[in-house]
Amino acid sequence: MTAEPDRPAEPNRQAEPDRPAAGLLRLVLLGAIIGIPAALIAFAFFGLVHLLQEALWTELPHSLGVEQPPWYLVIGLPVVGALVVAVARLALPGDGGPSPLAGIQHGATPVRYAPGIALAALGTLGFGLVLGPEAPVIALGSAVGVAMTNLARPDPRGGAVLATAGSFSAISALFGGPIIAGVLLTEGGAGLGARLIPTLVPGFVAAAVGYLIFTGLGPLTELPAPGLTVPNLEVYPGTSLADLAIAIAVGAAAAVVISLVNRGARGLGLTGGRFGASRSGTTAFLLAGGLGVGLLAMLAAQLGGSSKDVLFSGQASIPTLVAETSLTVLVVLLVAKALAYVLSLASGFRGGPIFPAVFLGVGLAAFAVQLFALSATAAVAIGTAAGMAAQTRLVLSPILFSALLVGTAGARAIPAVVLASVAAYLTANALDRQADPEPAART
Repeated sequence: MTAEPDRPAEPNRQAEPDRPAAGLLRLVLLGAIIGIPAALIAFAFFGLVHLLQEALWTELPHSLGVEQPPWYLVIGLPVVGALVVAVARLALPGDGGPSPLAGIQHGATPVRYAPGIALAALGTLGFGLVLGPEAPVIALGSAVGVAMTNLARPDPRGGAVLATAGSFSAISALFGGPIIAGVLLTEGGAGLGARLIPTLVPGFVAAAVGYLIFTGLGPLTELPAPGLTVPNLEVYPGTSLADLAIAIAVGAAAAVVISLVNRGARGLGLTGGRFGASRSGTTAFLLAGGLGVGLLAMLAAQLGGSSKDVLFSGQASIPTLVAETSLTVLVVLLVAKALAYVLSLASGFRGGPIFPAVFLGVGLAAFAVQLFALSATAAVAIGTAAGMAAQTRLVLSPILFSALLVGTAGARAIPAVVLASVAAYLTANALDRQADPEPAART
C-alpha cells in the first residue's frame, strides 16, 4: 500500500470557522460586560423619573395642603416640562433623541447625545406628558454600548452589535425580563433573516445580565417596577367564543384608534415646516402642546375622570381603568387620553409610543368588561396585545408581553390574545396601505 499524501487544505477548512467563532465569543463576553453599566444607567434613569414624579405630583400638593394636584399644577407642570424639553433639544446635541413618531429606533446612539436624551425624557415623563419611557431607555442603553465600543475597538459590524447589546440590557426591566426585550428588538429586525442571529446573541446575554442588576437593586432601593404591572388579577376561567370575538373586535378597534392618533399627530404638522423647525417655533409648539395636555387632563377631571389617568404614559392607571364602572367616565378618559397622546406626539416631546397605546387598547377592552361581562384579566391581556401590536406593527412581541403580564391568572386567555394581536396587526397594515398605496416610495 502506498502512503496517503498530506492534505494541507483540511486544517484550513477547520480553522476558517474558528475565527468567526472566536470573534462571536469575544462579542458575547463584551455584551455581558456592557449589560452591567447599561442596566445601571437605565436603573438610575427610572429612579430619577420616579422621584421626579413623586416630588411634583405627590409631595408638592401635600406641601400645599391638598391631597390631589390642584388645577394650576395640572395645567402648569406640563408647560414647565415643555421648557425643560426645549432646553434639552435646543441647547444639547442630539435634538433630545428621535421623535416618537418615528417608532422604536434600533440604531447606534452617539455618546454625546445621551445627556440631551435623558433631560428631554425627564421633562416629558416627569411632568406628565403622554409618552412612555421605552424609546429613551433604548437610546441610553445604545449610548453605553457605543461608549464600550470606543474602548474595545471591534470591527464596524461588531460595533453595531455592541450598541444593540446596550439597548437589550437597558430595556430588559421595562418589559419584565430579557425575553421580551430580546424578542421586541429581534422581531423589529426580522428582515435580516439568518444574518440577524449572530448579532443577537451578545444582546440576549447583555439583557440577562442587565435584568439581574435590576432584580438585585430593586429591593435595595424600594423603587417600584419601571414597567407595566397589574397586581391582584383574578384567574381567568377560560376562553369562550364570545371572548374570542371580543378580542378580534378590540384588536381592530385599537388599530383604528392608534391609526387616527398617528395620523392626527402627523397632520398637525407641529414639528414640520419652516416655522416649526426654528428655535422659537420648537419652543412655541412644545409650550402649546404642554398647555393642551394640561387642559385636557383638567377637563377630564371636571367630567368625572382623574387628571392623573389622562397624564403620563398610562401603565399605572391600567388597574383603575379596567375597574371603572361608568361607561361615561371610560369615554371621557379614552377621548382625553387619545387627544393628549396626539399632542404629545406632535408637539416635539421625547419618549416612547408604546405604553400610551397599551392604555388605549386596555381602555377599549374595558368597555367589554361592562357591556359583556368580560373578565378584567382577559381585558388587560387582550387590550395590552392589541394596543402594542397596533402601534409597533409587530405580532409576537405583543403576544409574549401580554402573556407574561397576566401570568398564570390569564394563561387561558392566550388564544384571545393571539387573535387580538393579529387583528390589530392586519387592520393597522390595511389602514397603512389605504393611506399610502405606494409604501415602497417612502423614504
